[in-house]
Amino acid sequence: MGLLDDKVVVVTGAGRGIGRGEALECARQGGAVVVAEFDGEAGDEVAKEIVAAGGQAVSVAGDVADADVADALVTAAVENFGGLDAVVNNAGILRDRTLVKMSDAEWDDVIRVHLRGHFAPTRAACRYWRESSRPGHLVHTASTSGILGNFGQSNYGAAKAGIAAFSTITAMEMARYNVTSNAIAPSALTRMTESLLPPDVREARQASLERGEFDFFDPENVAPFVAYLASDHSSHISGKVFGVQGDSIELYQPFTSVAEIRGDGHRWDPEAIPERMAELFDAAGIDPAPENMMARSRHKIIS
Repeated sequence: MGLLDDKVVVVTGAGRGIGRGEALECARQGGAVVVAEFDGEAGDEVAKEIVAAGGQAVSVAGDVADADVADALVTAAVENFGGLDAVVNNAGILRDRTLVKMSDAEWDDVIRVHLRGHFAPTRAACRYWRESSRPGHLVHTASTSGILGNFGQSNYGAAKAGIAAFSTITAMEMARYNVTSNAIAPSALTRMTESLLPPDVREARQASLERGEFDFFDPENVAPFVAYLASDHSSHISGKVFGVQGDSIELYQPFTSVAEIRGDGHRWDPEAIPERMAELFDAAGIDPAPENMMARSRHKIIS
């Protein structure tokens, strides 16, 4: 028995990396999988791999940020497998560049693929679940680059922060229809992120692999928790953001007010603010200068 027996799951960006691992794990857990992938050949290969292993899968090629493609994913699930139970939004790209060097296209492409690429399949699925009075599960892919920030990734980080907010709002709006919406911030080494691994860590990892030890950075490590969030076993959890990497599952706390200064019941005098700001930061224990927030994370490799 698997967590997803008799369930139907759409996984976007499922041709490679984390998405491929998620599609394969959802199939291993008994789910029928719609493999959504921009590269049709890569998507077909994953679907064939699932079928060869005794599972059920079909592939749908195209840009999931396109509403017609997003709608086709729901249609494929219903026509091939009789319904839809979960959507795992994973499709994404990187166009890293510091802000002053970033082109309009590098900004627009990343925002479109990530944000619109989450919005369109989510809207299509939510419309289906609302109209069919059927519960569902959404798993979105945020990133520590969005939650914490990362140098040279203003486009990617902004998109990923938006995805975390999108997931939380979707959870509120869809609760009445018994649809859950959660986000993960995964850390793994893929084609997109391998270059981010420091040389010393890369060498240590290679030595560890040669010894046959657990590969903390394997993208397939993300998949088991995603399969759980796509299953009915997680029906009591919604609107949350989790860190997932290696053998680690973290729960992130949203932005929370940690300190306050008041103007004694009157509109603030701008000239009075400078002398009070130190009070605010001292109470919070926060450095007012720019910080490398990624340095605070338990695991330094992003996705």
